[in-house]
Amino acid sequence: MERVLGTVVRGIRCPIINQGDNIEEIVVDSVLKAIEIEGLNIQDRDIVTVTESIVARAQGNYATVDHIAQDIQSKFGDETVGVIFPILSRNRFAICLRGIAKGAKKIVLMLSYPSDEVGNHLVDLDMLDEKGINPWTDTLSEQQFREHFGYEKHTFTGVDYIDYYKSIIEEYGTECEVIFSNNPKTILNYTKHVLTCDIHSRFRTKKILKTHGGENIYSLDNILAESVAGSGCNEAYGLLGSNKSTEDSVKLFPRNCQPVVDNIQQKIRELTGKQLEIMIYGDGAFKDPVGKIWELADPVVSPAFTAGLAGTPNEVKLKYLADNNFAHLRGEELKQAITQYINNKESDLVGAMEAQGTTPRRLTDLIGSLSDLTSGSGDKGTPIIFIQGYFDNYTS
Repeated sequence: MERVLGTVVRGIRCPIINQGDNIEEIVVDSVLKAIEIEGLNIQDRDIVTVTESIVARAQGNYATVDHIAQDIQSKFGDETVGVIFPILSRNRFAICLRGIAKGAKKIVLMLSYPSDEVGNHLVDLDMLDEKGINPWTDTLSEQQFREHFGYEKHTFTGVDYIDYYKSIIEEYGTECEVIFSNNPKTILNYTKHVLTCDIHSRFRTKKILKTHGGENIYSLDNILAESVAGSGCNEAYGLLGSNKSTEDSVKLFPRNCQPVVDNIQQKIRELTGKQLEIMIYGDGAFKDPVGKIWELADPVVSPAFTAGLAGTPNEVKLKYLADNNFAHLRGEELKQAITQYINNKESDLVGAMEAQGTTPRRLTDLIGSLSDLTSGSGDKGTPIIFIQGYFDNYTS
């Protein structure tokens, strides 16, 4: 019988994960239980993805505000710290800021505008035009910003992040000055000691600061890159990818993830005889059209994946073939012509007209986005995603 389904994505429920749990066994048991109960037919190259959150929970990769403060103090001492380009997030950055504030004597908080790195807006672009403000050249004090733009609250959260972040810093008795600039060099007019909090542009920012006289330059991936007083840590990403756990602690991005995905793959192969691909995923890489927020607040979409998920898709555009190469055909003849074309397509279609519009992003970024949208960030209770047919095409 001809297949009528392509890619099928299912969220899989599993137990609530706690520190010390064997995440590999739980993932394998949950997947195989779902397959049995739902009567699914497992196949080679099916994909299992696991949200980074439950991996980190099982690892117990947590740290407190005090741990962050201790690391900040060890790196900056009593110097004024420039905290620049943080994202505007209660979940992602506010707890980190508590630790930074607790470990510093004075902070100059430099916010990018009109939005942060991932698209959370402080002010609408149209208002910049109306006021004649150029965000690429103009530096504003807090007073100047308020005079121009007033008190705007975030579209989704209803939070005034300027007041919110300032209040967090001052709560710890730390002096705070807020400025607005998109030029990293601006902060060097206030202090040579800088913690740059951007995510994907952090390497460039640090290079600029060091080139132009910065003396003590760190980024968030340098904070808790090593354990502090028994805390969790992440050697590669530090505080990047962390989430609020409690009012005084964060869950860090998971560590040593490659053995986890490799072991899950091996266990499933031993139990089923099938070679599945396994991936740990964080934020998907997509942009919200209303809030203009780019979802990717994690340093990477996937910190670890099995070998079969490396690379990018190599696909042709069916509608292009139908409208161009085989515009003269219809029905079964068209189907057969396209099927033959796909079966004989080149191994690398980069630059080919037949592949235009297929968006050849990395497989892990595409699958991570698919998984993140499926699992959601709320109470669905499906931190494991089972994907079938992803590598199929029209000829399958």
